[in-house]
Amino acid sequence: MGGLGDETRWMDATDQATLVAKGEVTPRELLEAAIQRIERSNPSLNAVVIEWFDHARSVAADKNLPDGPFRGVPFLLKDLYTSFAGQTLSNGNVALKEAAKIDTVDTTLVARFKAAGLVIAGRTNTSELGSLPTAQPVAWGATHNPWALDRTPGGSSGGAAAAVAAGMVPFANASDGGGSIRIPASCCGVVGLKPSQGRTTTGPVRAEAGLGVELCVSRTVRDTAGLLDAVRGPGVGDTVIAPPPERPYLDEVVADPGRLRVGLLDVHPRGDFLHSDCIAAARAAASMLEGLGHIVEPAWPKCLADATLVYKFMALWATQMAVAARGIGEKLGREVTANDMEPVNWALVEQARRLTAVDYAAAQEACWAFRRALQQWWADGWDLLLTPTLAEPPLPLTEFENDPEHPTAPQRRAGRFAAFTPAFNLSGQPAISLPLHRNAEGLPIGIQLAAAYGREDVLIRVASQLESAHPWSSHQPSVP
Repeated sequence: MGGLGDETRWMDATDQATLVAKGEVTPRELLEAAIQRIERSNPSLNAVVIEWFDHARSVAADKNLPDGPFRGVPFLLKDLYTSFAGQTLSNGNVALKEAAKIDTVDTTLVARFKAAGLVIAGRTNTSELGSLPTAQPVAWGATHNPWALDRTPGGSSGGAAAAVAAGMVPFANASDGGGSIRIPASCCGVVGLKPSQGRTTTGPVRAEAGLGVELCVSRTVRDTAGLLDAVRGPGVGDTVIAPPPERPYLDEVVADPGRLRVGLLDVHPRGDFLHSDCIAAARAAASMLEGLGHIVEPAWPKCLADATLVYKFMALWATQMAVAARGIGEKLGREVTANDMEPVNWALVEQARRLTAVDYAAAQEACWAFRRALQQWWADGWDLLLTPTLAEPPLPLTEFENDPEHPTAPQRRAGRFAAFTPAFNLSGQPAISLPLHRNAEGLPIGIQLAAAYGREDVLIRVASQLESAHPWSSHQPSVP
């Protein structure tokens, strides 16, 4: 390929935006370099499933491109709930893909991405309706992990993480309702911050009091911090609103985190299987933190051992899936049937139909009680909780294939794989996955840090400190 494509491939968004601001490159040149990389790497990865290259070229060439902090930087949207006026959205669903309905409005966050000066070139792959920690929907086929093509990139923001890890774009939109930013960040060796509930708006499409939040996956902490600065804050009608930061998150990148009290969770809280590679990653990160002057002790919130937590989460998850199915029907103008959805998700719809309003209210009440119990651990004097991001290294793609005879099998497998992430969707707390470890096979193993509600500043400070002391930027997969 050569040229600007190679020169900017591993350059982060902050540096790319600086090139544009100094007049050293144009937005169109940055975009063409990204398109070249996508066209070369995507055939083996299948990370980008919808391309808007011509539209993006017109945006990049427009002298009125917004003069935001990332002016001219190429960007990709996740194919999940991110409505973009004039373009299609499939949510990873076959029926919506075939219908190819054109959205007429931007979501608030998409509008903020545009205002930041980003040049949006297409959509990345996701599991259907974001329900599994992988990105292999029937609609678009599997995205492959850049580090090992037979492995999952994680999910549901797997296409985004694979694209960033492969150097297609410096960062990409991602969302997280049960770990869908942190899981693929771990699998693909990139940075994944799940913001606090209410830090970024999900309006006007999704209810802001749900489990899901949106931001990005990136290769550097400063890119994540800068994008959070650009898009944070409530939208019209939001009622869950995180307290505003005291200063820009970019300032936290160079700030001293002080001496933090960190609890280490290096066992499965419910006594289930935890892979030795993931234990090693968490313990290595604990040593790194101690080397930086922090206090690390074996300690964790005991409510994480609650064996009923999974059932509480799934009652909400199934209900959200049923609502999503209704939304598909509204777009299609007809009732949705089992033929319109993957078996694993149709099983959730049917589960939700068996729940009563009282069942759902009881699940909500239990989750609120859990939320208070979990957040109390931080209120009692802890600054961070350190865990493995996942219970296992990136799994073979075959582990999540639909099985019509056993439709819930992929969801059960997901629960074992992603044991450490959903708790912080229930509690609303911010959590970040950092690419600090590789196993003997060279596969990325992420570690997760969780902070008190609203304290993304603490996460960004310590994540940046770890990035400086133990840089990961030299680790790059050998994809074309």
